[in-house]
Amino acid sequence: MTQKISVGALLPDELPSDSRHTRQLVRRQMIAEAVMAEGSMRIEDLTDRFGISLMTAHRDVDELVSRGLFRKTRGIVTAAATSLIESSDVYRSSRQSAEKKMIAKAAMQFVEPGQAIFFDDSTTVLQMAAHLPAKVPLTAITNSLTLMNALKGMHDVTLLALGGQYYNWCNAFMGRMTINEINRLRADVAFISMSAITDDIVFHQSPELVDTKRAMFDCAVKRILLMDHTKFERRALHSFAALTEFDVVIVDDKTLATHVDRMRSKDINVVIARDDEVRS
Repeated sequence: MTQKISVGALLPDELPSDSRHTRQLVRRQMIAEAVMAEGSMRIEDLTDRFGISLMTAHRDVDELVSRGLFRKTRGIVTAAATSLIESSDVYRSSRQSAEKKMIAKAAMQFVEPGQAIFFDDSTTVLQMAAHLPAKVPLTAITNSLTLMNALKGMHDVTLLALGGQYYNWCNAFMGRMTINEINRLRADVAFISMSAITDDIVFHQSPELVDTKRAMFDCAVKRILLMDHTKFERRALHSFAALTEFDVVIVDDKTLATHVDRMRSKDINVVIARDDEVRS
C-alpha cells in the first residue's frame, strides 16, 4: 500500500479522451489530497478552493465517500477517525508511517520460522510484510486484502486468506463468515493493532472489527499488540481487551514515559521500538 496519497493515485492508467471527464478525475484527486492533508474540511470550503458549485462539490465528495476514502456528515467531509467512525485504510496508512515501520520491525523478534500467524487488517501490522522473507517458512493467516496482495507471491509463505463480508473502508473481510473460518484454526501468534487505549483497555470504533480480531486473539497462543503513541490520545466506542491480556505490547519511542511506567507497574511486557534498536 502507498504510504502517501500522490497525484494520480486515484486516476486510471490511461486518462479518458473526454477532457471534461479528465478534469473531473484530476479535481477529485486534488480534493482527496486536500482532505487527507487537513483531516476534515467543510464542503463549502471545497467550493471556494476549487472554484466549483456546491452541487459539484457534493457529487465529487459522494464519489470519494463511496470508495471508502472519507465520511460525510452534516456538510463536513472527514478522513480522520472519530469515536464512532474509523478512518479509511488509505488515510490511516499515511499517518505515523515512520513509527509504524519501527513497531513492525520490532515485532519481528517474535516471529520464528515454521510458525502459523494471524495478521490483522491494520496498517501497522501491514508493515511487517516487508520483513517476513527473512523468517520463512511461515503460514500467514489474514483477513486483509491489502496484505493478501503483498504476500501472495512471497516465496515459502503459505497464505491462508480469510473470506467473509468485504468492507471497503478497511479493505478487509469481517463478520460471521470470517469469524467461523478463524475459529477452525489455531495459530502460534496473533499480531493486532487497534484505534485507541483508554484506562489501559484497547478500543475500536467498529464492532464487526472488534469481533473479528477477538476471534484471532482467542485462537492464538501468543497475542501481541502493536500501537503507536497517538493511540493513547484517542477514544473509541467498543472495548476489545485489557492490555494485561496481551503477552507483549509494542509502542514507539514517542510514547510518554508515564504511559510506559504505568503499564510496566501492571506487569505488562512493554517493548519500545526505536529507529536502530528495540528496548524492552
